[in-house]
Amino acid sequence: MSNTAVDVPARHEWKAIAWLAFLGTVVSLAMSLAVNYLLLFSETLTPFGRGVITATLLPVVICLPLFVFIGLKLAEVSRYRRELNRAATFDTLTGCLNGKVFTSLIERRAIEGSPAGRRSGAFLVIHPQHLNAINLRFGLSWGDEALRLIASSIRSCVRSQDVIGRIGASMFGVFLPGTSEAEARTVGERIRAGVSQVYFAPQGAEEILAVTVGGVVFEQELDFEDMFRPAEESLSGEGGFELSRIQRASN
Repeated sequence: MSNTAVDVPARHEWKAIAWLAFLGTVVSLAMSLAVNYLLLFSETLTPFGRGVITATLLPVVICLPLFVFIGLKLAEVSRYRRELNRAATFDTLTGCLNGKVFTSLIERRAIEGSPAGRRSGAFLVIHPQHLNAINLRFGLSWGDEALRLIASSIRSCVRSQDVIGRIGASMFGVFLPGTSEAEARTVGERIRAGVSQVYFAPQGAEEILAVTVGGVVFEQELDFEDMFRPAEESLSGEGGFELSRIQRASN
């Protein structure tokens, strides 16, 4: 696409802004002249009184609506900026962190050294079961609803400091900083049980949701790939949960 084609909308916007500014200035000037002209016929007002009315009335009539309009536009721009930031950070379907942000955040939290120079914790991978069957039987919208319900159930099963992300079309990752193996197993089983108890009735027919969970516990600094690969490989069969352990010497 040429620069000329790209610049056409911008030129139209600037013309509209210039035209609006011109009309606003003309209307304001006309109102100012009209008020001053009318005040000249008032025999009860002194020149000072006319000056006070002019100095008070014109800012109220002209400036107040103008600044209200500007304030509303600034609030609108701020809202759009927040929505764009959220759209760039979170997955719009599930409300979890999107894959890119999730990976970047995990890299920082896992690799940045603690005062002891090491980080421990666990990383879980959650994969929904029968999602393709749900899509085929009931449609993609019900498959999306299943993902939303699973994501909500995962959030209710973890701590506030844990990090949840959607790392694939139908896969979630959970980073559990400072978590022991026993605690990670508890969280994984709680997620499995929580998802299975979710009420899901596409087209009025109740279906049971299920997930498989794989995970890895680590005691040394790991990058995202070193956590993700063994966690994904440990994904077990139907509705199961497997947790492996990695011990790696620090650099």
